[in-house]
Amino acid sequence: MNIHKRGAAIVLGGLLTLAAGGLFAQASGLTRVMVGKADVSMPGREAVVARVDVAPGAKAGRHTHPGDEISYVLEGEATLLVDGQAPRQVKAGESFVVPAGVVHDAHNNGSNPIKLIGVYVVEKGKPLATPAS
Repeated sequence: MNIHKRGAAIVLGGLLTLAAGGLFAQASGLTRVMVGKADVSMPGREAVVARVDVAPGAKAGRHTHPGDEISYVLEGEATLLVDGQAPRQVKAGESFVVPAGVVHDAHNNGSNPIKLIGVYVVEKGKPLATPAS
């Protein structure tokens, strides 16, 4: 294989990997699209930046992350349910933090999607989100 075909194959393989790993679907009505990923100063951890959408009437589903979630709400409003805390309404222009391993959920009871940017500082090699009971 010549150098140009080999390079094209490597680039195509990388794009396919990014496409397959870039979309994280958790529960019906929730999509998480990775927009960035990089090492951080803490060994064994990385930052994952994702665009998260919860459809109108949908629930994110109870889940955890192997690290902290720091999110900023771009559009919409939802009820954030974090175990051990009172339910909280979050809306456009607000942010929230969910500590590593804490079970949480979001319910979009409105008629518009909620859109947010989530930054996850997580353990490398672990799934970004794990369903919880």
